[in-house]
Amino acid sequence: MAEKKTSIVDAFKIADDVLRQGVQGISDLIAVPGLVNLDFADVKTIMLDTGLAHMGIGRASGDNRAEEAARQAIQSPLLETSIEGARGVLLNITGGADLGLFEVNTAAELVQKSADPDANIIFGAVIDENLKDEILITVIATGFDKVPTIRKADKPVVAEKAPSSPSSDERASTSQVGTDELEIPTFLRRNRFK
Repeated sequence: MAEKKTSIVDAFKIADDVLRQGVQGISDLIAVPGLVNLDFADVKTIMLDTGLAHMGIGRASGDNRAEEAARQAIQSPLLETSIEGARGVLLNITGGADLGLFEVNTAAELVQKSADPDANIIFGAVIDENLKDEILITVIATGFDKVPTIRKADKPVVAEKAPSSPSSDERASTSQVGTDELEIPTFLRRNRFK
């Protein structure tokens, strides 16, 4: 994205633009009606409790615009990530009135091949008359983190007994806090007795 001689001010402008595209991409997914609508429930389904997320937006024009836009969307220029192995994908394709079914299929297949074979892919399509020869593809991918496998130890680990300190039962019995004061946070109770 940035070249060797890119100034720090320009580098931050590039980063800001990528973030702006991300925010605009999510808001457009939710707010802009389409042929196949995506809404907040779809975004929530893909993103809820799924760990890390990848968001990419691709924009291209010309003969191979669908393939080029899809490639841009599945590889984030700012985070240098891809959607490889994602188990949840939200895919939205926006084009002008000339958006072809073959183009939509090409982009969707490219995204599907990059994600996990069993990925839940939610698809949306929008016609935007302002996009003459362009296609815009937004991808939100999640579910990269695999559940860690728990390995059993060969022999049990025995913890050494810590130096003796009053047990919680002993501390509770010597405490002068009444049950009516348990709703008051500890730091406030301490300040009341000073």
